[in-house]
Order: sequence, then structure tokens, then C-alpha cells
Amino acid sequence: MLKLSVVVPFYNVQTYAPDALKSLELNARDDFEFLLVDDCSTDGTPELLERAARELPGAVLLRHERNGGLATARNTGLDAARGEYVTFLDGDDWLAPGHLTRTLAAIEALSCDFVRNDHVQVTGRARTVQRVPYGPQLVVGDPRTGILPSSRATSVDYPYAWAGMYHRRLLDRGLLHFTDGLRTAEDRPWIWRLHRGADSFAAIGLPGIFYRRGVATSLTQIKDERQLDFIKAFDQVLADTAEDRESDLLLPKAVRTYCAIIAHHIGTIERYEPAVAKKLRSMSTAALGRMPVDVLDGVLNSMDADRAGVLRRLRRRPARAGAAL
Repeated sequence: MLKLSVVVPFYNVQTYAPDALKSLELNARDDFEFLLVDDCSTDGTPELLERAARELPGAVLLRHERNGGLATARNTGLDAARGEYVTFLDGDDWLAPGHLTRTLAAIEALSCDFVRNDHVQVTGRARTVQRVPYGPQLVVGDPRTGILPSSRATSVDYPYAWAGMYHRRLLDRGLLHFTDGLRTAEDRPWIWRLHRGADSFAAIGLPGIFYRRGVATSLTQIKDERQLDFIKAFDQVLADTAEDRESDLLLPKAVRTYCAIIAHHIGTIERYEPAVAKKLRSMSTAALGRMPVDVLDGVLNSMDADRAGVLRRLRRRPARAGAAL
């Protein structure tokens, strides 16, 4: 068995793919494989990946005949992974030289199910280190302790799949696959399932991942109907959490996070086209109507006045038929 599988989806990132591929070359080892998933790119990305498949040690090129989105592309890579450990990289980001070996050494020394890394956020020329919102460093703990409290950011609010490394046993247990077809927020149900289902984890620092923000082709920048998949994603978080053995304890955190994301989208609603903005409002109202009433009341009473006001106004709107995705 190979030691590490790195799943790297690409979609129309010809400007940035060379950086990602070069960083993989600077992390290559004989026992690493790089699963390069072309999600039906229509620019020059396929040619870059074909060359990488010939020249990059450990590269395996996987192609989609139609675009399926990031979640589906990651699943394609996971299905082909042969490594004892698994990690991810996005095609417009990059790694520091030797980062994968350092992270692998940490997870093997700690002997836990998964580890979480800090990362470097890149916005233009600015570089900012983003920390995993979890206190102990290099200490193995129960992943459930990374979910609460509801009142502040925790490890489930740091959902980046590429900011960590995962033992294959999690893949075998069905904890690493993503919900097929989600076009945004695909990592939210994923991180919640991971923290509820795994047995052990640790935060290890090691900010060797460089994450580009403000990329024009990124879905975080494109305010079209695909953004509304966050409703599907958080509906899944709520449904899964409601079935958990500690649902009474965890649901307030899930509802609060869902509400915060709704308030964020409503706060930037002027960036959407009018038809999409209208759908965002109606879907958000419907989503609030699906939340447990007592939990939602408690969350709104604990939030700041501005966000609570936005959500209460949405809640009072009449629900429209067909508002759910």
C-alpha cells in the first residue's frame, strides 16, 4: 500500500494549476500518489494535467466527461485512492515544499484518525495565517470536543478538507466522501460527520497550505444560483445531527451556524441577480421554518441584534410553495 493519496480536483484553473502542480512536485515521494481529477475543464487545464501525468512522480490523471462540481470530483479521487492516509488540495491552491511529509510524520507520531492544519490565506499579495479554532496543539482528543460550544467558532467552523490528513480507516468507514452534486458548502456536512463519527483527532499547526481568496472563478466569488446549495448542505447537517445520540447537545450549534450563514448571504444579497436574490429570501424563510422551533428561538435570543433582526424578519415572511431545494 502507498503511504499517502492526495486528491486534487481541477476545473478551469489554467492560471493557477502550474503553482499547484509545482508544489506537488516539491512534495513528491516514492510512496505518494497524486490523484489529479479534471472535472471537465474547458480551458487549458486538461493539457497541463496531461503533461503532469507524464512528468510528475506519482501522478494519476482521472477525467470527468461532464462537470460534476467539487464534491463529486473529490469523491472520484477518493474512490481511486490507494494510500494508507488521504489528504486534499484544490487546483488553485498550493503547498509549501515538504509540507506533506511533515504532516504525515505528525499524524503517524500521534496515531490518531485525523489531524487538522493551520493554513495561509492568500489575498492578492497579502498573507495571513488562519488557525484551527481548537485550543490544544499536538494533543490527541475526542473529535466531538471540537464541535462545541455554540457561542464561538470551533473546529466544525473550519471545514476545509485540504487543511488536514486522514487515516484510511475513515475512508473505509464512509466518513470521507462528500455529498455528490453539492456545488458549494460541500465541506460543511463533511466536517460535521467527521467530528461526530471519528474516534480521535489533533490540531497540529503546520501552516503549509496556501489558500487563494478572491479568485474570480471560485464559487465563493460567483453569486449565482449555485451558491444556494448551502441550504442543501446545512439541511443535511441538521438532519444528520438530529439523529445523533447527543442531538440535544449538538443541535443548538448546528442551528446557530446555519442561521449565521443565512444572515451572511442575506447581508450580501445585493451581489445576486434579482431572481436569485428572490429565491435566496424564500429558501431562507423555508429553511428557518424547518428548524426546531425551541432551538431556533434560543439561538435568535443569543445572537447579536443585527443578525437576529435579519433572521426574525425572514422568519415572518410568508413561506412560498417550492421554496425548498
